[in-house]
Amino acid sequence: MADSNKPKKPYPEFPLFPHATKRWAKKIRGKLHYFGPWRDPDGALEKYLQQKDALHAGRTPRSVDGLSLLDLCNNFLTAKMSLLDSGELSAQMFARYFRACERVQARFGKNRFVDDITIVEFNELRSILTKDKSPVTVRNDVRDIRSIFKYAHDAGLIDEPVRMGPNFKQPSKSVLRKERTRHGPRMFEPSELLAILEAANPAMKAMVLLGVNCGYGNTDVASLPQSAIVDGWVDFPRPKTGVGRRCPLWDETSKAISEAIAIRPKPKNKADENLCFVTIQGNRWTRVSPGKKDPTKFSKVDSVGQRFGKLLKSLDINGRHRLGFYSLRRCFETIAGESTDQVAVDAIMGHADQSMAAVYREKISDQRFQNVVNVVHRWLFQSVHAQI
Repeated sequence: MADSNKPKKPYPEFPLFPHATKRWAKKIRGKLHYFGPWRDPDGALEKYLQQKDALHAGRTPRSVDGLSLLDLCNNFLTAKMSLLDSGELSAQMFARYFRACERVQARFGKNRFVDDITIVEFNELRSILTKDKSPVTVRNDVRDIRSIFKYAHDAGLIDEPVRMGPNFKQPSKSVLRKERTRHGPRMFEPSELLAILEAANPAMKAMVLLGVNCGYGNTDVASLPQSAIVDGWVDFPRPKTGVGRRCPLWDETSKAISEAIAIRPKPKNKADENLCFVTIQGNRWTRVSPGKKDPTKFSKVDSVGQRFGKLLKSLDINGRHRLGFYSLRRCFETIAGESTDQVAVDAIMGHADQSMAAVYREKISDQRFQNVVNVVHRWLFQSVHAQI
């Protein structure tokens, strides 16, 4: 016999029904679940809304106490932003971390508890990451995502490390080697570089020469201060790692830098007044910018890569796999190695030397640096006599 005191739904769309046990209930995946007494329909609805995603997915709902993915990402990005502000983290790396946070929130849900995400779900995420992506991209994506969840435990936000399973890992070194072999060398020939220098505007020409002369990458040239250039040498720590670098400049490079600085637009930001290069709009060539509509969303702007890519396309020399501005750094490393002075090459490149010899090595002579860049200069200019 029906209970004559059974309440009606507060409104027709109310998702719960009054069960005979005097609780609000709902059948989900063939099982009844209860959310609160008849006398408190609002509380029952709130509990249902908190638990519905887990229940409809077949998971055990968690209590309201826990670390949500949104809170983890906010904590993680706040910590990384402080490193970005202090110069200990590159704009490129911050943008990667931001994209990784967006990716995991989109996949798992912002309100998911961090320790509620299962190994199966991490496996599914890795399958998505590998779809139509190179092993190098997969390596970076997996590494960035693992950093987020590792931070949760390292920062004391959760008591136990998140279990991501044995399959949520970077591609093996053998896979990366096979991929590299399959696509061939990612560097330019001298004739291509000379064509690039001939077609480039003054700022891009100077940046390209720095790439080949000193092994500089996108962020390096975008962050280079005029004060780092003294008497034909550039002394500028690598922004990515802070490792010190010193390199002699070719005459062509020094001249190109001077010409670019002479016509450099006025920087928008006072902090950029000492930079060698800014864009036509007066911005840094690489930077992290907040969104115009949503300032909490950040994106990396890499005008170096974009403009260089357009230049390659205009010269029809961008057909090989993944050639870009960073390929200039590969050119330097490859050709400079012919000097047989790898210690000096690594120092110019800004590679951290973890060997015991580095602990005892106090300096490298300027002549050794000069010998290295001379080898690259001969490679670039020996076969073609052109006015640069």
